[in-house]
Amino acid sequence: MADRAITVAAWESLFRAQVTIMRALAAEFPSDVISLNEYDVLFNISRAPGRRLRLKDLNRSVLITQPSVSRLVDRLTARGFVTKAPDPADGRGTIVGITEEGFALFRRVAISHMDAINRQFGDALSEDELRTLIELCTRLRADPLRAETPAADAS
Repeated sequence: MADRAITVAAWESLFRAQVTIMRALAAEFPSDVISLNEYDVLFNISRAPGRRLRLKDLNRSVLITQPSVSRLVDRLTARGFVTKAPDPADGRGTIVGITEEGFALFRRVAISHMDAINRQFGDALSEDELRTLIELCTRLRADPLRAETPAADAS
């Protein structure tokens, strides 16, 4: 097991980098039609099989609270960007799908947003470093023991 001080320093560094990058990306988010959080919801739905996702699974993928996700999905539904339907496998659940209009908007915004992401990462890290970052982050997310440990939720 790694030294506790190094572990905490690594966590602090990762957390501060994430905050800095998210603030920079939010500051230059390329849409006045949808917010960064709305984009994140559309992104997650668009990557799901059939561009449909259980609301419960969407909640696990975004950084906002469950009530905020529900309100955000309701706003996107009212604007015609997503649909909501009962989950046939769970009568209490909801399936959220992206509409053609929502997907077209997502794609338009994604092109410019990817340019901003590339400036934040591609200008700061080499391709080898980016690959290492992907590998490390994937390992951090995939460790089932950490996901079950209550202390893993501490920030």
